[in-house]
Amino acid sequence: MITTKILTNLSVTQTNGSHSITADVSQKLGGGGSALNPHELLEASLGACTTITVMMYAKRKQWPLTDVVTTVKILSENGEVNEISRKIELKGDLTDVHRERLLEIANKCPMHNFLQKKSHIETSLG
Repeated sequence: MITTKILTNLSVTQTNGSHSITADVSQKLGGGGSALNPHELLEASLGACTTITVMMYAKRKQWPLTDVVTTVKILSENGEVNEISRKIELKGDLTDVHRERLLEIANKCPMHNFLQKKSHIETSLG
C-alpha cells in the first residue's frame, strides 16, 4: 500500500511505510518539475519490473546476462487502447535461444500482466 501526501505545491511524497519517493508535475502544469511525474512513475514501474524479472530468471538459470536496460515510453492514452513502447537491451554472452526466452519472460513480468488487463478502481473518502 502506498500513501501519498502533498509535500509542496503539487509535489507529493509517497511512502509504503519503509521507503519514500517524490513525484511532481512540470512547471508548465503548475508544479516544480522536481521529480518524476505520475506518467513517468508508471513507465518506471514497468521498466523496473521488466528488468528485475528478466535478471532474476537469468540468474536462476545461471545464464551469462550481465545487464538489462529497459526503456519505457507511454505513446498514447487517448484512444480506446493505451499504447506503451518498451525496449529491452540484454547484455552478456547470450545465445539467440537465451534472448528469445528472456523476451518471453519479460512479457510475463507482473506489471506487464497487470497493465494488459482491464482494471476497476474503487475510490472512497477516508
